[in-house]
Amino acid sequence: MATRILVTGGAGFLGSHLCEALLADGGDVICLDDFSTGSPVNLESLLDNRRFTVVRHDVALPFQLKVDQIYNLACPASPAHYQADPLGTVKTSVLGALNMAKLATAAKARLLQASTSEIYGDPEVHPQPEEYWGHVNPIGVRSCYDEGKRCAETIMFDYKRHHGLNIAVARIFNTYGPRMHPKDGRVVSNFIVQALQGKPITIYGSGLQTRSFCYVTDLIEGLRRLMDNRRATGPINLGNPTECTVLALARLVIDITGSKSRIVHKKLPTDDPRQRRPAIEKAQQLLKWCPAVPLTEGLGYTIAYFERRLSDGRRERRVSAAKRANGQAAVPA
Repeated sequence: MATRILVTGGAGFLGSHLCEALLADGGDVICLDDFSTGSPVNLESLLDNRRFTVVRHDVALPFQLKVDQIYNLACPASPAHYQADPLGTVKTSVLGALNMAKLATAAKARLLQASTSEIYGDPEVHPQPEEYWGHVNPIGVRSCYDEGKRCAETIMFDYKRHHGLNIAVARIFNTYGPRMHPKDGRVVSNFIVQALQGKPITIYGSGLQTRSFCYVTDLIEGLRRLMDNRRATGPINLGNPTECTVLALARLVIDITGSKSRIVHKKLPTDDPRQRRPAIEKAQQLLKWCPAVPLTEGLGYTIAYFERRLSDGRRERRVSAAKRANGQAAVPA
């Protein structure tokens, strides 16, 4: 009998890739999303699959369903999105985790909670191992997400201790790839869109702050291995340990796209972390997992996706303009 799997946030960047991979393996997949940041466009290639179901629902509200596995990915992940509605972000993180823990307990399902490297804040330990408790501002502009995810982890482990819930917690580091939102405010999508449009590439601060970028297919493989290893509870870091400065990333994007964009520097946002790099020894040992896609290769795939998306957007705008000029109602894209 096929495994019945619930993916919250399934219309998002990571969620849609996860739904796709689970369907390819023969699972029955239910995508739960309120479409506040996720997009129906991300699911277009999956809608004809009879084993795929989409349910519009906010995880901050109770939900009941009989499933075997739950991946709780629902939450805005980019600073631009989670800071736009900070109280909504807290509700999604905390109430969403609580509701999914209740559902998983009732269904006797295994629950994977998507946590984040933001757990570590602006770290004083480098690279960041899972044993590090973090250096987080609890009242800053990023705390709605940072502390929301920290509380979600607390809920998971209290449900494990007091209700015997079978959990897994993945701390996800910077991930990139096709289906990222062009305006999500993260450096990879920002730099690519700016470069393709010939606009100045915006770097906040000196650009010497570091990040570690994991291609989406590698990350999805890590999540699935963690779910399938029922003895692995975590938290477990999932990310690429190869470190890169933001400035080096901007130059690499300019080089791959052949853009003539220039780099401009702006003021560093509040509480922006100076370093971010996962220690992944636990994932290597327990899950036999290690990222395989080099940054240059992954950027090539991601740039090709944004080229197509921007081209489609220009074509749709031309068609709409032509229809308006001819007195016809424009059809929404």
